Amino acid sequence: MCTTTLYKYIDLNLLEVKNIDLVRKIFIKKRKKASKATNKRLYGESIENHSDAVKSREEFGHFEIDTVIAKKSGSESVLLTLTERKTRYEIIKVINGKDTDSVTYAINQIISEYGENIFQSITADNGSEFANLTTVLNGKTKVYYTHPYVSSKRGTNENHNGIIRRFLAKGESIDSIDKRTLESIADIMNELPRKILNYQRPREAFQQECLLRCSS
Repeated sequence: MCTTTLYKYIDLNLLEVKNIDLVRKIFIKKRKKASKATNKRLYGESIENHSDAVKSREEFGHFEIDTVIAKKSGSESVLLTLTERKTRYEIIKVINGKDTDSVTYAINQIISEYGENIFQSITADNGSEFANLTTVLNGKTKVYYTHPYVSSKRGTNENHNGIIRRFLAKGESIDSIDKRTLESIADIMNELPRKILNYQRPREAFQQECLLRCSS
């Protein structure tokens, strides 16, 4: 029996399990479809120009990026999240705020930690904090931007953000949580065997791809 059929049975009350028992589903809100014509602000190349390599997930090094906010106070730390599309490897960095300077600092940290060839492309939304990505990456990495309000175009990263929110109580301040504890959420996600990876762990898949990149 496929997953879709199970969800239909739950919606029809044919199973003892209810929608309220599904951790992810109760947090998902239906969103209105946004017209592409409303995209008046675009900081760089459109997601419509994604190469076949990005779309197919057969090539390593293509990331999706976003920020996760716990409290909308406007003055506290947020999480910068990056998901590698092929291996589903997750990187989480605690940054000072939702602004270009904080994102720039974190990206440079990641490059220092993983190597300057870690990124082949990055797909972001049109949040102002990502406005300088192309400049930060010295134009060597392709940066694509989605249309407004279409988070499904960064589906892998969006799904991972949903997992992260399971560890954050609603309304809880990120500043009240130990930084290492927050970043260790990525360790939990990267050690979780994935069916889509033939039950390999994302960390294992990521390390193998990094070794292949170094040897080529």
